[in-house]
Parts: sequence; C-alpha cells; structure tokens
Amino acid sequence: MKINEDFLHYLWKHKYLSLNQLQTTEGLEVTILNPGEHNLNSGPDFFNAKLIIGGQTWAGNIEIHLKSSDWYIHHHEEDTAYDNVILHVVWQHDTEIYRATNNTIPALEIKNYVDSQLLKNYRNLFLKPISFISCENEIGNIDSFVLDNWLERLYVERLCKRSEFISGLLKKTKNDWEAVLFQLLSKNFGLKVNGEAFLTLAGSFDFNVLRSLQHELVKIEALLFGQAGFLEKNTEGQYFNILKKEYDFLRTKYHLQPVENKQFMFFRLRPVNFPTLRIAQLAQLYFKHKNLFSKILEVENVNDFYHLFSVEASCFWQDHYSFNSPSKKYIKKVSRSFIDLLLINTVFPLIFQYHKTQGKLDNIKILQFIQELKPEKNSITDKFSSFGIAAGNALRTQALLQLKHEYCDKHLCLECVVGNKLLRSEKEQR
Repeated sequence: MKINEDFLHYLWKHKYLSLNQLQTTEGLEVTILNPGEHNLNSGPDFFNAKLIIGGQTWAGNIEIHLKSSDWYIHHHEEDTAYDNVILHVVWQHDTEIYRATNNTIPALEIKNYVDSQLLKNYRNLFLKPISFISCENEIGNIDSFVLDNWLERLYVERLCKRSEFISGLLKKTKNDWEAVLFQLLSKNFGLKVNGEAFLTLAGSFDFNVLRSLQHELVKIEALLFGQAGFLEKNTEGQYFNILKKEYDFLRTKYHLQPVENKQFMFFRLRPVNFPTLRIAQLAQLYFKHKNLFSKILEVENVNDFYHLFSVEASCFWQDHYSFNSPSKKYIKKVSRSFIDLLLINTVFPLIFQYHKTQGKLDNIKILQFIQELKPEKNSITDKFSSFGIAAGNALRTQALLQLKHEYCDKHLCLECVVGNKLLRSEKEQR
C-alpha cells in the first residue's frame, strides 16, 4: 500500500501506534514520553522529543522517512543539524544509519504497529479516484457539532490570511486605516474583473487629496474619473466637461498622474458592474461619509452597515452607464447583495485586523455579523450542498471556500478536522 511521509508524521505526532509494543529494529523497547514539536522548516522532523529506549531516557530530535535509506538519499549524514537525532522512525527499515561517531542511530520500523482500521481509512481517503474532494462520500456523515466548529475556525483562518494583505497596505500608508479602507473598498467595487485596476486607481494618489475634496461631490468624481483615465479623451457633454475642467485643476495642483484607462474592462460585464458606474457610486460613498472607517467601528448591527453603504450614483448616471452610453433612466443604487460582498471582503477583515493590532480581538461580534448575511452562491458551495453540507449563511460559504482551496485542493486531509475524524472513526469506537 502506498504511504506518504506526511502520514508517518501524523502517526508519530498523535501517537497512533501500538504504544505498548514498540521496539527498535534491534529489539530495544521504546516508550514515547513526548513525541516532540513538529518542525515544518528545514532540519529534523520533530524537535525536543523525549523517549525511553532500552530503559535509558533520551532527549533530542526525531527524523522520519519512508525508508531508512532515504537518510542517505537526502544527505543527512553531511548535515550537522541531524547530529542530535535520537530515533529514526521509518515505514520500512532497509539499511542501518550511522552517526559521525560511527554508532548506529536506533530505528523504529512502524508498519507493524499501525492499527489496521486506521490504514484502511487512510486508503479509503487518499487512494481512491477523486472528482471534487477526497471525502466527498463521507463528509455528509460528520457530526454537525464537529463540522460547525471546524467551519467557524476556517472562517477565522480566512480572516487571518487576508490580514497579510491588509498589513502590507497599512505599512505603505503609515497605518492610515481610513486610507486602507478606501483602497480595499475600491478593489472590491471593481469586483473580480476590475479589482486590480480599482486598487491601482486607489493607490495612484495620496488619500489626503480625497480627504480635502470630500465636501463637494463633483471634485471627488473628477479625481476618481480623472485618475482612472476616463477624462483623457474629449467627449461631448456638459457633465464630462465640468469633470475634465475640475480634474485638470486638481492634476496640476497635486501633481497627479492618471493610470492607464485600458486596465478597466467592460467586456462581458453586466452594465450595473461597468467600472464607470462603480466609480460614480464609490465617489458618492465618500461624499456622503467622512471618516468612514470610524463609523464602521461604531456599528452595532448588520442593518446599520446596509444603511451606511446604501448609496446611489449621481444624477448623470441615472440614464448613463458610461460617458457615451445612455441608458433607460433609473436610480443606480448599490444592491444589498453588493453590500454583502463589501462586508465579507473588506469590512469584516479590516475590523478583524484593527482589533488584532489593538490587542482586543473580539471574534464573536464579527462571527455574529457574518452569520446574518445570506450565503453566497457559487459552484463550490453548490457542490458541498450536494454532499449534504448546507451553506445557510455567509460564514459557512466563506469557510467552505477556505476548506476547498486551502485543504482539499492541497490534499491536507491530515490537517483537516474532517479528515482526522474519518481516519479515526471506527478506531475510536472500538
């Protein structure tokens, strides 16, 4: 049966071996007092283990391989980092390993010390054809309490992952939370297609420029449309000419340089998602709210978020999708579902990071907020639903995305609560 080294690490770390029978290949009894600290970097696989081998207590490191000969294949005999290895744990012992002092390193061949049901579960989980995820036939049977707790942890993991990007923006803006909020909101106003272009737009000028213009909508619009490059080509129309004249003044005053207009995509987008319309709505948001980040921190319930972000594009855009594209007249207001995306992808991660940096992290509030949002619809959540894993709210959909991308796709079943539960299922019942 094909075994990988990660599985051997898993067995050793959790002591899923016949502990009262362990013996080295030379017949010395082995007692695991402490399996050690799992090392995910270079060097031995486990640090600071404590064992009793042949009646003598040892403290040191553990190295794990599929075959003993892998020690030489990996050239560990040339690396002093392995001088303190006290036990070589292997699936198959095929050769003796010697220290620099010419003494043999004790070897523990574990293939005969692993529970047969655990091996069977491993084979069922890892060695069968996969159409979506390894446990697609079993995940629906996992206890709901176990799964709910795991999904909650996965969502917090997702927040932590986004913290890395936010930390980078904070560094660039010298910890200006309002400026970082603007950049994140801009990125998400652009959605997936234009997200990077909107982020480039938001970073193309100092946020203090926008701060100084928030008293007048036309100035904000001129700044954003001008920096996006939409005012570079002459277009007929009073509104366009007002913006262009205003932007030309701002451009000179603040030494502005617009980004390339070709970055913004219109093709195959629904008109409501045209970058021109989203820029107009973003401008309205920052005209309506000064110190937006401070207001976000004061919100106590989800409905207040909807009120905060409920904005509509200015009059010109009521019958236009672009400067040259008239449309049927109607108020182009951001939808509730669009606000949900802003909350999920910008607001909640930023609140999480802010509280984290302030040393007063309160996950409960964020978890309450996101569980009040409707679930997202996509192919991944639909597939989980077909396995009996319902996505009843946005927390679960975000957690399922984290599960699929960061665990299932990377085959990290041994680090997944579901995978662990399935591996140990019948073994624990006996």
